[in-house]
This record gives sequence, C-alpha cells and structure tokens, in this order.
Amino acid sequence: MANVQLDQVRKTYENGHIAVVGATFEVQDAELLVLVGPSGCGKSTLLRMIAGLESVTSGTLSINGRVVNDVAPKDRDIAMVFQNYALYPHMTVAENLGFGLKLRGASKADARTQVGKAAEMLGLTEMLPLRPRELSGGQRQRVALGRALVRDPEVFLLDEPLSNLDAKLRLSMRTEIAKLHRSLGTTMIYVTHDQIEAMTLGHRIVVMRNGEIQQIDTPMYLYDKPANMFVAGFLGSPAMNFFRGRLIAGVEPRLQMADGVLPLGNLSLQHGALAKFVDQEIVLGVRPEDLHLRMTETVGQSGGSLRAQLEVIEPVGNEIFLNMRSGSSELVARIPPQILPTVGNEILLEFALDKLHFFDAKTEQRIELAAR
Repeated sequence: MANVQLDQVRKTYENGHIAVVGATFEVQDAELLVLVGPSGCGKSTLLRMIAGLESVTSGTLSINGRVVNDVAPKDRDIAMVFQNYALYPHMTVAENLGFGLKLRGASKADARTQVGKAAEMLGLTEMLPLRPRELSGGQRQRVALGRALVRDPEVFLLDEPLSNLDAKLRLSMRTEIAKLHRSLGTTMIYVTHDQIEAMTLGHRIVVMRNGEIQQIDTPMYLYDKPANMFVAGFLGSPAMNFFRGRLIAGVEPRLQMADGVLPLGNLSLQHGALAKFVDQEIVLGVRPEDLHLRMTETVGQSGGSLRAQLEVIEPVGNEIFLNMRSGSSELVARIPPQILPTVGNEILLEFALDKLHFFDAKTEQRIELAAR
C-alpha cells in the first residue's frame, strides 16, 4: 500500500529559476497518475524530487505519511525508469535485471527467482543471456521496466520511458505498461509530454505549464471541462479551435470578431454565466470533431454556423481532417469519410451550442455554464 502526498512543494535553483511553483496533490494507492505538459514545464523536476534526485526547496513531500524531504533515494522504496534506459552494456539482460538486487544484498537464489518472474511477465525469458546491443529499442525498454520491477517497490516512477521509440513501438509499450500496472496494482507516477499517452494511460492527469499545475482530473473530464485555454488547447489532437471576439446579444446572438461574425443560433445570453460577458471580449472554443460539414445552405436554427475556405484535406483512413481558414483564424474539422468539396472552395460548417467552450479573454479561465 503506497500513496504520495505533495503539499506546496517548490523547487528553486541557485540561479533563481523556479522550476516548480508549489505543487499540491495526492497520488492514491495503486493509482497511475500522469504528469503532462510541454518541455520545461517542471514535470520531470517534480518526478525527480519525488525520487530524491532533486532537493525540495520548500513544502512537504510524503510517502505513506512519512515526510521524505531529506530521505535518501535508496531509502524511499521507489524505483525509477529513465528515458535513456540506463542499461549496463557489458552485462547480460539477466545481470541488468538482477544488479539492483545484488547491491541490496539479496541471495543468488532469491535474485534468480525475482529475475525469472520479471522476465516471464515482460516476455524477456529467452533474452536473458543477451546483451543490450543485441536488443531492439522496445526490448531494452522492457529490460529497464524489469529492473525496476524486480525491486518490488512501493512506487514506480517513469520519466518519459517511451520517447525514444518509434510510433508502433510506443503504442505497443503503452499497452504493456497499462497491463503491467493492472497486474501489479502498484502506485505509478508517469511523466510524458505526449498528451495521447497521458489520456490513454492515466487514471488521473496533472497538467503543468511553466512550473504550475493547471488542472488535475480524469482524462475525459479534462477533455470535456478544461479549466483554461491552455488545458483546452494542449489536450486533444488536433487541438481545439479558438475564436476571439466580442459577445453580442440581441435577436441574433453572435461573436463579433475582428474580421468577421460567428452566428451563435439561439444561445441564451440573458441569464447565467455568459450574461456578464455581453459586449465583452471572450474566446469561444470548439473541438474539431464538433464541427460538421454542411453541403446545403440549410443550418439548424438552434446551432451555430461559420464559413471557411478549405485549404488542405488530410485523409487518415477512418476519418478526414479538414484544414481551413475563416478570416484570420485557422481551424481544423475532424469528419468521417464522405464526398468532399474541392480545395480552395468556401464551405459551410455547423456546430451544436452545447459543444462550445467559453473562456474569459483576459484570464483565459473557463466560463462554466449551467447545464443546458
């Protein structure tokens, strides 16, 4: 049983750079929590503080209720998997797997048993006599996972373990890690810059930017209810489309943009959270899959619509990405395979009002509407 608690954990380097600005959250026992964000956001620094490889400037870091701010890494009962595998090239797979056990004084018999179990679980049994140079990238990554696995730690820490693999291997190893977590039931904290990895692996996701936590929640809640424009734009591929303009009420509610108008159907602006933003600048967001192509001029009165020039068509098999421009705004729609207009033509798109996201243009925070 293991949980990890962070209370206002902060990291400031000697040059004054603040890498982590007071992180507060708890990782539950047996949870797979993902730290995600762009390069330089502080996610790996935060993981290294949990591991004890970076000192904590201020705040409290606890594992199972024990404060570990000044506890050495070897005494934290954690195991870490690094991005670069960190395998010993002169050792066999078996020796790499068992090296940590040897350092901890395990008997040869116990080490052999633990290595055998880990190798079987990860499909490495036939590779035990081989050296790292004889393995593929995916196999090396499995050895790195196995080396952490044999220690039977309270907490697994994984720092971008799949970033050196090609797309096919990333998908395969992602599945392996999910299966491994399910079979072990061990607490895992996983760092990645890849939002697809975060969405598919994490029970919960911590989204970071510039050392600050932006939002913590389940993958689908983050996707459906992003707390701000950064989270909305970071999670989702292709990214959410944004339109900035002044919210106009009246018989025909609309977003008055610098170079055009976005009709908003029968959107109510008289009551609720949007009422105070009438005649104010806001940002409207819509996911690519919520933009629908219309081949006729008829659009449902309850929804919104926009015109855009089709610039690029990207067919990817079971779906098609339409890259378009509406005024100065670039946007993308994700649609099912169908007969398409010609590139360069103006097309008509529509969207349901209940699929829209609204953000305060000044703070970039979500404007939460009542259920419609």
